[in-house]
Amino acid sequence: MEGDGIRGDVNRVQVETRAPERDNIFHNYIKTDTVFADREILLPSHIPERILYRDEQINQLASILAIALKGEKPSNVLIFGKTGTGKTATVKYLGNEMGRLKGEGKADFIYLNCEFFDTPYSIIQHIGNLASENFDERIPFTGLSMQKLYSMLKERMDSEKRVVILVLDEIDKLVKKSGDDILYHLYEINEELAKSRISVIGISNDLNFTQYLDSRVRSRLGSEQLVFPPYNAEQLREILRQRAKSAFRESVIDDAVISLCAALAAQENGDARRALDLLRVSGELADRNREDRITPEHVSRARTKIEFDCIVEAVKSLPTQSKLILLSMILNKEAGNRKMTSGEAYNSYLEICKKVGMGALTQRRIADLISELDMLGLVSAEVKSYGRRGRTKEIDVRVPIIETRKALEGDEILDVLKECKPKFQTTLM
Repeated sequence: MEGDGIRGDVNRVQVETRAPERDNIFHNYIKTDTVFADREILLPSHIPERILYRDEQINQLASILAIALKGEKPSNVLIFGKTGTGKTATVKYLGNEMGRLKGEGKADFIYLNCEFFDTPYSIIQHIGNLASENFDERIPFTGLSMQKLYSMLKERMDSEKRVVILVLDEIDKLVKKSGDDILYHLYEINEELAKSRISVIGISNDLNFTQYLDSRVRSRLGSEQLVFPPYNAEQLREILRQRAKSAFRESVIDDAVISLCAALAAQENGDARRALDLLRVSGELADRNREDRITPEHVSRARTKIEFDCIVEAVKSLPTQSKLILLSMILNKEAGNRKMTSGEAYNSYLEICKKVGMGALTQRRIADLISELDMLGLVSAEVKSYGRRGRTKEIDVRVPIIETRKALEGDEILDVLKECKPKFQTTLM
């Protein structure tokens, strides 16, 4: 009895002296109310039940693709339009509609984004695996010759009678990186298939990319062409209203916020993705501040945040040589040389190339890269005349210095330049 009492006291003391459970840092954010009802609806990847202001393009494309449901090969289609004009959403919407049909014929819809599938091997491998679910063995992502790969694709395509509609989004990126051989072979494969057919839909932001194509490929790829015009402010407003109705809880957003997002996006070429991003990020900023309403102030802050994120992504995606020349300009500006000539920029670039152990490009090629950076809005390059001393480009950096340098130093090759300080001479005016 006595012993039991002692054990009981010990247990009681242990319970009383146990440290209180620490509250998790995420509890404060999880428990709070949110302005969103369904955040996913504001993502560009969401396909609504109805695509607004694209009835003409939907009907035209549907009339082209309809014969696939009868087992016949539709014409190849090339779709043009600026970013955010509804090209991808329209094509995916029609793909979903095809999938909903029962007993109306068999057509397989395969969507590939050429940002990620940018080599002939990756495209053929992916088509072969998606179009051959009855095969236990998957085509490996590497290791086969192209001849073997095509042979496997033909075998799997002809395992049953069907039409495959292959959508190549950002097709211009594929052509610029890997050429148009893959397109030629995809068209030619139809001559070798007994049961199946492949039809290609190409989607591009670049109206001039067909100049990179062989004439045989160009004529087959562009047998049907569609152009998607930009949205105007009123159309964007209706699109945002449609999404906001399901994306947000009641009474958290008013029409002034939607109108502002639409107006800002309309100023930037009628980009619906931009409008949706503004609305979504505005809601996220309100959430983070634990506010129960979205205001025009949130939209203004969202615009600043998105613009900065775009700059960082643009910098990260630059080729290595472009990164080197941009970093040389940033280092010069940090050292006090606010505006440099093209000659000064090239000298700093040569110095950086030595530090990272990379071969330097010619001054003429670097001038081309500086022009490309100017087109992206990362630098400004203006030709200045110095009378008898001739003309040169005067270059200034137009991006946030600290954040851009961090983005550049995220590249393993440039990591060694964290402590680099260039030598420069200020041009006497």
